[in-house]
Amino acid sequence: MGQDETFGWLDVELIGELLAQRHPTIDPLRVRFTQLRGLVEGLAGFVPDPEHPVNEKILETIQANWIEAKSDLRGGDEDDDGEE
Repeated sequence: MGQDETFGWLDVELIGELLAQRHPTIDPLRVRFTQLRGLVEGLAGFVPDPEHPVNEKILETIQANWIEAKSDLRGGDEDDDGEE
């Protein structure tokens, strides 16, 4: 993403990826939605769109995308047996 590019609440996949990259030690399942909102609003390039305010469904979707992106960064499924 370029410096001048912005994104908003509906860019749930991008937000999940950015959270996974910027907060690798945080467990997304332990983050309250009020905290999640703050983490998203603190991302560089985030600009809320008044036409699309945040709601619980958006936060749930961001959380799911964050979990998936975090798994992808680790190299896949946690259930594997560790053999390569």
